[in-house]
Amino acid sequence: MQDFLDKKRVIIKVGSSTLVHKKTGRLDYIKLERLVREICDIKNRGMDVCLVSSGAIAVGRQTLGIEKPRSIAKKQALASVGQARLMAAYQQYFSEYGQAAGQVLMTKYTMLDNVARKNAENTFEALFKFDVIPVVNANDTVTTFEIRFGDNDTLSALVTSLIHGDLLILLSDIDGLYTGDPKKSSRTKLIKEVDEIDDRIIQMAEGTPGSDIGTGGMSTKITAAQMATASGADMVIANGEDISIIHRIIEGNYTGTLFRARYDEDFYIPDVLKAIDR
Repeated sequence: MQDFLDKKRVIIKVGSSTLVHKKTGRLDYIKLERLVREICDIKNRGMDVCLVSSGAIAVGRQTLGIEKPRSIAKKQALASVGQARLMAAYQQYFSEYGQAAGQVLMTKYTMLDNVARKNAENTFEALFKFDVIPVVNANDTVTTFEIRFGDNDTLSALVTSLIHGDLLILLSDIDGLYTGDPKKSSRTKLIKEVDEIDDRIIQMAEGTPGSDIGTGGMSTKITAAQMATASGADMVIANGEDISIIHRIIEGNYTGTLFRARYDEDFYIPDVLKAIDR
């Protein structure tokens, strides 16, 4: 498969299912450290790297010993605790590899408002100039349903567009896009490359399951692919069970689905967000 050694700016999205133990829902510190090591290796190759990370609520639940909440207020409280703990863990691990990380919390308003969006873009550029790795999450401590992104797949694609990234890697608990549900039929096949996201691809996504832990299924990943490719970036969906797949993707030796960039000069973030809401 194609390698991505010539990429300049890489965005990596990890979901809760990648960061926690499946049986307990508690943070997997071994995988977290391996993730940081992989990111630092990409950074040492001369690329800018941005991490979009889920997991704040899961870490908050672990910290306070609370079962999965239903109310928005409780979820926001857990996110408040979890975001601080998760970022502290990231900063500790990044520092061990000689790298600095900075937290960026975003709401949909950040992307909808022209001034806020430009300020966010400038912040990212300053972080890259300072050789800092941005760690991005939706600001779940203050957001309500009306201003949520929906999931971090969407957020990662929007960040890719905002910072002019040229590769988005979505790590999930499935190898990529299949022709059907691989759990129900052995006849389904992994689609290795997608040049154009048409109705056939969208229908395949609807028949392929997503994560049991995270919020984003395969359909949300296809939506993310539409955004990322339209902004001029390649996107890869791969299984994050083995975190070392990140450097294998960069080197072109991986199992997954590649969505090739198809730049659309009419792509405009606020229009995309408004279309999602309809």
